Amino acid sequence: MSTESATGNDSWSSKIGNVQYPVADVARAVQFYQKAFHLDPRFIDGDRYAAIDAGGTTLGLAGPAEDITSGTPAAAFKVGDVTAALKAFIEEGGSIVREPQQGPHEVRAVAQDPWGNTVIIYGPK
Repeated sequence: MSTESATGNDSWSSKIGNVQYPVADVARAVQFYQKAFHLDPRFIDGDRYAAIDAGGTTLGLAGPAEDITSGTPAAAFKVGDVTAALKAFIEEGGSIVREPQQGPHEVRAVAQDPWGNTVIIYGPK
């Protein structure tokens, strides 16, 4: 199996950076996942966002200010080049829900695959 991407361009290869859950109260959500599943936060950005260590996967808890999916849970794909990844995504039948925008920590866009699943595509500023 080749390690090169299907398009022959590995300069924007991706990985799932986190699975994002929109929450109304970040502090309460962190407390909930700590007590329910014994998961510890890696990073907390006030009431905006928390990254929870879920054993090799990051659970992203997005407060209202960071909820870019309008309340829909989504896998967030971290890529080296958001523009190139979106182009390939669209060429394969996906659609853009929210154009790339500069967030507080990265550039991010929201898209849907051909089956209606919401994904976040994000990368460096």
